[in-house]
Amino acid sequence: MLLAVIAACAGETIEVPGETVVVEKEVIKTVEVPGETVVKEVIKEVEVPGETVVVKEVVTETVEVPGETVVVEKEVVKTVEVPGETVTVEVVKEVMVPGETVVVEKEVVKTVEVPGETVVVEKVVVQEVAGKKYVTDPTTGNAMSAPEYGGTLTYASKEEWANPDVLVANHWGAMFTRFVTEKIGFANWGIDRAEYKLAEWSTPLFAMTGSLAESWETPDDKTIVLNIRKGVQWHDKAPMDGRELTAQDIEYNFHRITGMGSGFTEHSGFTSHLHAVPLESITATDASTVVFKLKEPSLGALIGVLDDSMAWMYPPEVIKEHGDVTDWRNLVGTGPFMLTDYVEGSSITWSKNPDYWGYDEKYPQNRLPYVDEIRAPIMPEPATYLAALRSGKVDYVGSVGAANIRSVDQAESLKKTNPEIVIWRTTGASTTSTGLNVNMPPFNDIRVRKAMQMALDLETINAIYFRGYGDMTPHGQVGNAVIGYFIPFEQWPEEVKEGYRYDPEGAEALLDAAGYPRLADGIRFKTLFTESARYDLTFRELLASYWRDIGVDVEIQVYESAERAAIRKARTFEMIYHEMAYGSLANPLSPPDRFLSYRPYNSVAAEDPAYDAMFEAAAAASTIEEQQRLVKELDMYAIERHWAVWGGMSPIFEATQPWLAGFSGENAGLAVVFPRLWIDSQLKEAIGR
Repeated sequence: MLLAVIAACAGETIEVPGETVVVEKEVIKTVEVPGETVVKEVIKEVEVPGETVVVKEVVTETVEVPGETVVVEKEVVKTVEVPGETVTVEVVKEVMVPGETVVVEKEVVKTVEVPGETVVVEKVVVQEVAGKKYVTDPTTGNAMSAPEYGGTLTYASKEEWANPDVLVANHWGAMFTRFVTEKIGFANWGIDRAEYKLAEWSTPLFAMTGSLAESWETPDDKTIVLNIRKGVQWHDKAPMDGRELTAQDIEYNFHRITGMGSGFTEHSGFTSHLHAVPLESITATDASTVVFKLKEPSLGALIGVLDDSMAWMYPPEVIKEHGDVTDWRNLVGTGPFMLTDYVEGSSITWSKNPDYWGYDEKYPQNRLPYVDEIRAPIMPEPATYLAALRSGKVDYVGSVGAANIRSVDQAESLKKTNPEIVIWRTTGASTTSTGLNVNMPPFNDIRVRKAMQMALDLETINAIYFRGYGDMTPHGQVGNAVIGYFIPFEQWPEEVKEGYRYDPEGAEALLDAAGYPRLADGIRFKTLFTESARYDLTFRELLASYWRDIGVDVEIQVYESAERAAIRKARTFEMIYHEMAYGSLANPLSPPDRFLSYRPYNSVAAEDPAYDAMFEAAAAASTIEEQQRLVKELDMYAIERHWAVWGGMSPIFEATQPWLAGFSGENAGLAVVFPRLWIDSQLKEAIGR
């Protein structure tokens, strides 16, 4: 039986300069019930002088209603192009079913392009089913509950950081300050995920948008001009008291980072991008403009200014009064949250900034942030934060600076005990690789280093230890995300490939040739692996068992993170944790700079003038193509010399509660992600948490 048939005709006139376009539409809508098939056609006719354009399309949308399935033939928004303009049409639909009304509404603000002028407005799709509203994410096409305000977003923090000043505490300070202070630019939350997934901590220029700078220009290859966003206010907290952000604030912060003015004379040693930028001056030319002058062109200059790891903008008045911002009580920013409570060893709390300037890039009518509060209980032990996740006491586990899931057993256990929890798998950098001190025997001999690599059966390790979730394909320093800057393994020279394949007999032959025969106890030599107390030792012990099979006795020594960092900086280690295959297009020079002789945290203790010179040439490249070629050569130089032992890329898992809405597995930094997520209060209540 046909339950309902609705027909409608309408005319729509759109005025553009010098011309009138009339859109005539006739829509026949039907409801399909079991045993029947109903056909529906949508016809649009556009009449313009001298021509007629007709568009036909049929699209089906299914809406679930208790006791039956209703199929709504829905007209998709069409764009009809005519000379000199584009016209987009607005559609609103309502379907009646017995005892219930289902409203499917698509709101599209018209876009009209005329010569010399273009007006583009984001579209928002809202659906209401059985009294609950849903939206279609314009960046993914996924449906989810509509944004709502209020509630607390809780995530587990594995670390407790020293203080919120990144120039004192290194990048770990950002774990305190990332919701409070802001940078010049940040990842564009509104970018189509098919274009860029926002899966990297650092974001390339094409996927960035303005934060404290509304826009920027590069009038020549040695000048960057920032146009500071108007109307941004510091938090209403002493000594800033809600005053407006100025270009002079930006100038002061960059002077502090680079040592180029405002009383600062020393460059921060912690910068991720800016240390390689040949800056000449940084000047606020008026209240809303900052000009960066370079001594010579630099491809990495703009991303350094926009998104360096140290480029969080701190309150000048606080620094002038106290010398730094190491006391969390003094932290003031311009961001979506204010740091309102810190209980040492227990938790950190950020509260909503009611005067925040930002709006959601996906739903631009919505002011950010959505949640009233972000809370981070400090939970160093996996058993603790996984129990909190299972019981609904935390909403999120994962990402840098937060407790994450690196164990396949833990991820699969969660799936079994809590199938409602969403598990997001990521494979980032290799955190299972090993740095060898190339200036200290026995690792100053390339034959020994090569043997350490050939002793590892990575495919078996992946199958058994990582259950196939890992990626064991050999890499150098430069990761998959740095497209165009590395040579894939399949293109390596055959003699180089041989050194990265499992061959224990070949490894033993190399050690014999290097002068390390097996002694009476079967051991060739003993060495130490320096590890941090915050890491699980299981994987390192597994590697040690493979090395023991070729006669190398590896003892794992555990230190607190600060002590281990000091050992690495002093280069007194023999073997140590080393990160490989990482980085992003935001700074393709960041991965290979780990091997520079003058870098304080060189995990292989390399002191190679030839490598340093190759790096400087890549940094000075004038074109992307030249830089790509030089970075490939640089990466292969270290690969051929086996400065580090490749351990594969282990899987990392994020986990979210089903009521944490707006998330699609992005890893663009919690500073970007969390202000744009919301709590589905109806679902949370229904689950009983």
